[in-house]
Parts: sequence; structure tokens; C-alpha cells
Amino acid sequence: MGKIGRNQSCPCGSGKKYKHCCLPAQQAGTTASPANQMKVSLMAAIEKVQGLAAEKKVAFQELGVFLFFSDQEGDAWLLEITESDAVQLAKGGERLDVPIDENPETIEINFSHTFALRERQVFLTAYADKAETRLDRAPASQIHAAIRRLHKRYPKEMLEQMHVERGEDAEA
Repeated sequence: MGKIGRNQSCPCGSGKKYKHCCLPAQQAGTTASPANQMKVSLMAAIEKVQGLAAEKKVAFQELGVFLFFSDQEGDAWLLEITESDAVQLAKGGERLDVPIDENPETIEINFSHTFALRERQVFLTAYADKAETRLDRAPASQIHAAIRRLHKRYPKEMLEQMHVERGEDAEA
């Protein structure tokens, strides 16, 4: 992997510049593991979008390979770009349990769906029964733009390193 510039996005996926994120810890010799940094950032983003969904506010956020959004009806979703996985975080303003298994080395998200963009719409396919549904209130154009930005910003090798594996409960 090449050298990371101070003003580039931090490879941990926090969305911050490297100089304001991991560089100071690295220079001090106290680097936190990327998994721990991502866990803190990921959980904070999940809680934020769940809170916005409870208030029935429309929101969209990017965090590394993750996209979060909430809609005016109080639904919220987490999308993972590299494998097109999805899991619902809130429904009708009510927070849902987040299916995340954490250990010191990895973060595993048990995604319940895959997502696809077709005809400017977001479609979900459930892992459990392969049923397909259309997310009418999903911000399809923002999701499409975020995916394009991510693929321009990061080389394929880096995206593969940031990939989050499906948990054992989800079937491919």
C-alpha cells in the first residue's frame, strides 16, 4: 500500500483527514487498531442515524464503505458498498437491535439483505427467503453518487481490506 498523505481521507474510514485521525496516534506510537477505530466510528454513526430516524428526519451519511440513511417515516438502513449488503437499523422510528458481533480483531455485521440500484431505485433482496422489495424512500441518487466517489477515491485493494465479512447467520 502506498504512502498516505496528511490531507487524504484516513484509511480507517472515519471520514476525517489522516492528519486529524490516525496520524497523531501513529506519531505518538500509540496507534489504535483500525478495527477498534472503525468500531467506535461505526457504532456512533449507527446511533446517530437511529436517533434521526426516531425523530423522523431525513439523513444520509457516508463512513468508509458504509452508507447510512433515514427517511421521513422513521426507517433507517446501513448499506455496505463492497458486497452490496444491507441491514435495517430502525423501523417506523423505533430502533432495531443492530446485529453486530464484535471482538478485539474484527467487527462482523450480520446483514439481512443485499441491495441493488436499478432504474434509479433501490431494491433489497432478503437472504432468508430471497424476496425482493423496492425501498421507495431510499435516496437512490445519493447512494449511487457515494458509490462512485468511493470507487474513485480508493483503489480496489484498499476497498477489499475495508470489507466487512457477513456473519455466520447470513447466507450468501
